[in-house]
Amino acid sequence: HDIAPKAPTHILVIPRVHVASLDAAEDAALLGGLLAFVRRVAREAGIAETGYRTVLNTNRHGGQAVAHLHAHILGGRQMGWPPG
Repeated sequence: HDIAPKAPTHILVIPRVHVASLDAAEDAALLGGLLAFVRRVAREAGIAETGYRTVLNTNRHGGQAVAHLHAHILGGRQMGWPPG
């Protein structure tokens, strides 16, 4: 779980293999596996049916604060647009 949650449910999914960012990722199987795991975690967290947002912040202007690829799963409330 995120230490500074932005939604009632805010879970991080972090690959064990180091990849600095989505922009640096070259392994399609890793990326597909990451999204499949995000779906599984959202279902297990009970937010899949009502909906959730998946965020991959990429590099400095994209809001990436940690130089390791990770996905944020946000749910438990209505999400607005634009996100930020």
